[in-house]
Amino acid sequence: MLIQFSVKNFRSFRDRQTLSLVRGKGDEHGSTHSFEPQFGGSLPLLRAAAIYGPNASGKSNLLRALSVMRQVVVDSAAASQRGEKIGVTPFLFDESTNQEPTEFEVVFLVSDTRYQYGFSATQDRVHEEWLMAFPKGRMQRWFNRTYDDAGQDYIWEMGDKLTGQKQLWQEATRSNALFFSTAVQLNSTLLQPIFDWFQSTLHVVMNRLDSVFTASLCEKDASKERVLAFLRAADLGVADLLVKRRKFDPHQLPADMPATLRQGIIEEFAGKEINALKTVHTTAQGGQVELDFEHESNGTRKFFSFAGPWLDTLEHGYVLVIDELHDNLHPHLVKFLVDLFHDSRTNPKNAQLIFSTHETSILSQDVFRRDQIWFCEKDDNTQASRIFPLTDFSPRKGLENLERSYLAGRYGALPYFREVDLAMGGNGKEQERAS
Repeated sequence: MLIQFSVKNFRSFRDRQTLSLVRGKGDEHGSTHSFEPQFGGSLPLLRAAAIYGPNASGKSNLLRALSVMRQVVVDSAAASQRGEKIGVTPFLFDESTNQEPTEFEVVFLVSDTRYQYGFSATQDRVHEEWLMAFPKGRMQRWFNRTYDDAGQDYIWEMGDKLTGQKQLWQEATRSNALFFSTAVQLNSTLLQPIFDWFQSTLHVVMNRLDSVFTASLCEKDASKERVLAFLRAADLGVADLLVKRRKFDPHQLPADMPATLRQGIIEEFAGKEINALKTVHTTAQGGQVELDFEHESNGTRKFFSFAGPWLDTLEHGYVLVIDELHDNLHPHLVKFLVDLFHDSRTNPKNAQLIFSTHETSILSQDVFRRDQIWFCEKDDNTQASRIFPLTDFSPRKGLENLERSYLAGRYGALPYFREVDLAMGGNGKEQERAS
């Protein structure tokens, strides 16, 4: 379970920004939109958070920061052995930050214990790394690692609550690797569950979802029925799903697929048989028609691709992060996907959803608590992004029309257009106006 995530000096984010899933004041939506995990005391958390803002405001960069942190944790030990750079990009539009380390920190729950883990790094070196645990709410500092420029070496602080071969792990940690990941690779049983949270519980989807995972579920009858129930709930007209074997045909790959990815797929599957997905529709006379999955609409194919990750996340209580949830989906389908996280019957294990969107029809107090809505905007002077919650504006509970107020500019985070004379030989006069 995710409590909060912070990032500093990453891409369009210069200053430290924090996204929190801690429930604020207010009793709207009762227990449907939040839950209270127990670890000595209670810390009520939200089941979903939506991020709004104009294009190029930094919404994707915020989610990408969480993705990069996860990737560094999962791959750090092996990547350092291969001599790979650490995959961070600092804020480049300020001479005081473009050579400084990027910083990530996440606070989360594993079982009944809260953890606070973070690190700062440039592409060549980890500068700081820390982990604290809060069993029964009491802080324990497990380790702290700081690079000393003067001594050209690391200063280590090891807590007595971190058990295991700490000296061995410390000596094995390269300058471009995380101590946390290295210790897990060297069989730290105490750190393994925390590592598993990054690897298995936290799922970040930055690019378009493909249908492979959902299609794989359809090979098992029980899982296929769950996928069909998901599709039928959205009234897409799909009566059945069939998975058949066919010879791989490179001509059926999407035309807009990147050339390097296309070539890699062709080399891997040339001459092999692959699973071919077909949808079954019922005719007006009661007959059945099979369609190749590629012949379905963009919206149907995208919604199908969501079925697998959504069902998997809700079943296991994962944290799912999605960029641009609205793309190619009807507003009612977007609301349907969000509502699944807000229903205790479909979300009994308190899975969490974080997503960016431009879909303002769900920007409503009927859909969200006020503390579930966040905005992202970029400062015109510094080019730095910042995030802020709707609660900063104290909207009236149950009374304020959030969509109308947002589009009217009350909360900021709106695009600005410049009126330009595009005629040949125009004088180029420009005037800023809000959309």
